[in-house]
Amino acid sequence: MYGFQEITADQLNTLAEQGSVFTLIDVRSPGEVARGVINGAKHLPLHLLPMSLQHLDKSQPIIFYCLSGGRSAQAAAFAAAQGFGQVLNLHGGISAWANRGFPIVQLSDK
Repeated sequence: MYGFQEITADQLNTLAEQGSVFTLIDVRSPGEVARGVINGAKHLPLHLLPMSLQHLDKSQPIIFYCLSGGRSAQAAAFAAAQGFGQVLNLHGGISAWANRGFPIVQLSDK
C-alpha cells in the first residue's frame, strides 16, 4: 500500500508507553497544531515536507499524522518513495487519537 503501513491510535499509544524509539510528525497547518498535538510530536506542515525530509533520521521508524489521516498518508507515501524504510500513518489521525481518550498537549517551544 504505497510503501507505508497504517498504525492505530491504540498501537501508537502502546509504542509510546513502551518507550519505543520513533519520530512522530504532525503535518497539519499551524492553526490546527495550535489546538494541540500528540505528546512528543514535531510539527512539519505537509507543504514543507519535500524541503525538510532530509533532516529526518532514516534509521528509525517515522509516524505521520494529521486531522483524519489523509494528508499524513500523502506524507507517508512521499517519505517511503524517498527511501525511508519504516514509515507509518496514524489511521484516523489525531481525531482517532482523541476519540480513544488519549491526551492532547500543547506543542512545546524548543
